[in-house]
Amino acid sequence: MALILFLPIRSMPQKTGLFDQHKSMNAKIIDFYSWQLPLYYSTPLKEHNAVRQACGLFDTGHMGEIQVEGRDAEKLLQLLLIRDISGMKPGQMKLGVMCNAQGGILDDLTVYKFSEEKFWVVVNSAPYERDFGWVQGNARSFEVRVSGLREQTSKLDLQGPKSGLVLERLGADLNELKYYTFSQAEINGIECIASRSGYTGEKGFELYFMGDKAPEMWNAILEAGAEFGIEPCGLASRDTLRLEAAMMLYGQDIDEKHSVLECPYEMLVAWEKQFIGKEALERQRESNIDKKLVGFQLLDRGIARHGHKLLDNGKEIGVVTTGNFSPTLKKSIGLGYIGVEFSKPGSEFEIDIRGKKARAKAVEMPFYRR
Repeated sequence: MALILFLPIRSMPQKTGLFDQHKSMNAKIIDFYSWQLPLYYSTPLKEHNAVRQACGLFDTGHMGEIQVEGRDAEKLLQLLLIRDISGMKPGQMKLGVMCNAQGGILDDLTVYKFSEEKFWVVVNSAPYERDFGWVQGNARSFEVRVSGLREQTSKLDLQGPKSGLVLERLGADLNELKYYTFSQAEINGIECIASRSGYTGEKGFELYFMGDKAPEMWNAILEAGAEFGIEPCGLASRDTLRLEAAMMLYGQDIDEKHSVLECPYEMLVAWEKQFIGKEALERQRESNIDKKLVGFQLLDRGIARHGHKLLDNGKEIGVVTTGNFSPTLKKSIGLGYIGVEFSKPGSEFEIDIRGKKARAKAVEMPFYRR
């Protein structure tokens, strides 16, 4: 029988343990899915370029950590995830997706394996409470313990080619850590879980540690990184960085209304195993998907934005989910759902940008590679 630990219900705006630091640094604060988070400190462009050329530090304490432990931990996650995680070794992490029974995307997430009986599932901020409820609801017939860890955990993302040098200054040599692996580390005397991962398409690390250590860790990393050109970074640069890497944003590019068969996560589906939503996805596969999430580049001047229509000879054939100007590539790029017949790289179409039509073409993803 599963042991369930319930989460508190939130209605008021939430703040991470670094809210006071953000205010003291004159960050522009916005509401992000009920969280008060920095949009930027200096300028989005400066922060974006710092990550591509040096390093940047992000407060990601709003993300949600769910711990699943017990002899049936892997069995439960095999049911919940479309991906097969049976071959994971301790110290490895994998990208995963949870679907509902209709095949809609509940969330995309990362799975950390600590041992045969202990895993972390790190989910997005907005659906955290729902995700926790989904995991606990499906855990009732398994020998597991499900715990929500967000209340006691702080998380920072240190991203950029010089991020490893910064951590060396703080006593942690993690340069040999392979992509999508993690280890215990002591950074500035603080015990952490450090993974070689991130949401920018750049070399970097995600750091998890006790919540009350957030200000100390934040200040130490910024001080150690000063000689390397570190910048504190907000949501604005995070969005342009993840777009260049064609990393999807839950609630904007993917959600319960969309299937994994319509987006790049189709490659994760392990058809040989059972998981929630498999039957619905099999029916979708047999009946053929009529739209796909594609990457596109504008051929005319303009910037596509969420909700702009994709057109073919004036006929609506899709919609933009994310669009922006790429500081690295110096091009206007974006993501959007479009009819399958227009999804092949090189296919051209138009985007209605506030009443003006701009030519665009589908391109290979990601837009940027290190």
